[in-house]
Amino acid sequence: MDYFKGFEVIPAVREIFGGATDEILMNLQAEFFSSRFGYMGVSDEDGHLLISSYYLKEGNVRDLYLDVIHELIHVQQFKEGKELFDESVEYVDRPTEVEAYKHAVKEARRLGMSDDEIVEYLKVTWLSEEEVRRLAKNVGVKVARKPSRGRRVRIS
Repeated sequence: MDYFKGFEVIPAVREIFGGATDEILMNLQAEFFSSRFGYMGVSDEDGHLLISSYYLKEGNVRDLYLDVIHELIHVQQFKEGKELFDESVEYVDRPTEVEAYKHAVKEARRLGMSDDEIVEYLKVTWLSEEEVRRLAKNVGVKVARKPSRGRRVRIS
């Protein structure tokens, strides 16, 4: 709550944690690291947020917001005892990732983002165009037939 003020009243966040939202967010630790690489994540040791201070400074505000929503799903998944990093399943097919992206996509749509804009949001440096298409399909986002010319690299 010190770093992301007002998140406790956002409906997308309250949907994740329900009546425990205030308590969970008050007790959620955020660890900032200084690196041009890395974006945001959740510790598999204790479920706290890991955030690149570079990304926080240089990232697109809308992407940052959606990434926080995505990572808060992982916080809840950690609390439920789910395996966050099951390496036996590819990233774009991993149930925990699909759930987190679905929640972020739902919020993106609430913000008025088009499917094309959401696909751009899904494009991250570690995914190929084919993986982005598969992830989009997994989370219910339509991908235009014609691939984009340039790949936008977001700091996330």
